[in-house]
Amino acid sequence: MALLKVKFNQKKRVKLAQGLWLMNWFSVFAGIIVFSMGLFLKIELRKRSEVMDNSESHFVPNSLILMGILSCAFNGFAGKICYDSLDPAKFAKWKPLLKPYLALCFFFNILIFFVALICFLMRGSLESTLAQGLKNSMKFYRDTDTPGRCFMKKTIDMLQIEFKCCGNNGFKDWFEIQWISNRYLDFSSKEVKDRIKSNVDGRYLVDGVPFSCCNPSSPRPCIQYQVTNNSAHYSYDYQTEELNLWRRGCREALLHYYSSMMSSMGAVVLLVWLFEMVVMVGLRLLHTSLESIANPEDPECESEGWILENSLKDTLKSALENLKKIGKFNQVEADGEGAEGEEGGKTPAITTVS
Repeated sequence: MALLKVKFNQKKRVKLAQGLWLMNWFSVFAGIIVFSMGLFLKIELRKRSEVMDNSESHFVPNSLILMGILSCAFNGFAGKICYDSLDPAKFAKWKPLLKPYLALCFFFNILIFFVALICFLMRGSLESTLAQGLKNSMKFYRDTDTPGRCFMKKTIDMLQIEFKCCGNNGFKDWFEIQWISNRYLDFSSKEVKDRIKSNVDGRYLVDGVPFSCCNPSSPRPCIQYQVTNNSAHYSYDYQTEELNLWRRGCREALLHYYSSMMSSMGAVVLLVWLFEMVVMVGLRLLHTSLESIANPEDPECESEGWILENSLKDTLKSALENLKKIGKFNQVEADGEGAEGEEGGKTPAITTVS
């Protein structure tokens, strides 16, 4: 028994073809939206590539761009088929291509669904990329005179100001690295010498943070140096005072920004996938309803359209049997080649008569 069998007359077939033609052009527009989302996400990731450890995060935008291009191509082609199906003479040239085309549409829809899932599941990979990338970038904050790193200070400062964050996981991350360049240190000062000597690695570490960590909304002037020293500031308690520094780490801020963006894009791609599935089912019904016309010379006669010629169970069973036949055929070919090799490898016996 066929799956989702529907009876069609000429009027219904024409309406189905016209509706599918319109839906395919909507799908082309949806493909342009998916392409634009991928391009936008790629640009956003490129903006902050200096604070990311690798390029794995670009898999999502690249996939969206590819799916957008394929969607425009597939649906534009399907729109042409639907338009030509209104004329039996024009539709005849598409008949041999429809089955392979529908098979390609099926795999294309699987890819769209996979890309939608990836948009939701990339959070873990993105988090590790940001964590390592930010950690490495902060080490180069002081290298304003080093070629290739001279803009890192500006990049991190702008990042902390824009996203209202400080450090990798928090402002205390700045206590563990030397973020002040040696050119701005007075090495004749006893305080500088003592700090450098007290550190095993010979770095100048302070309990301070860059100015970009300061919260301009705070009524108190920013305390960016001697943050943990209560006696250095009037009416200040490090343990209880609400610091006028951004408390959120930049890893968390960027992760939230990109994750929410990719989740929204994943939801849009899922909607596109549902729409593409509807279009593919409609195209299959149109294809079978036109093929099952009993008398091609009488286009007004009734016909039947279906999704699967047999039930889902029978279709899966038939597919498995075909796969088994292919496997057995390959095995027989391999055995035949092996037997030929053995015969060819035999050396005929030679008898010497003395």
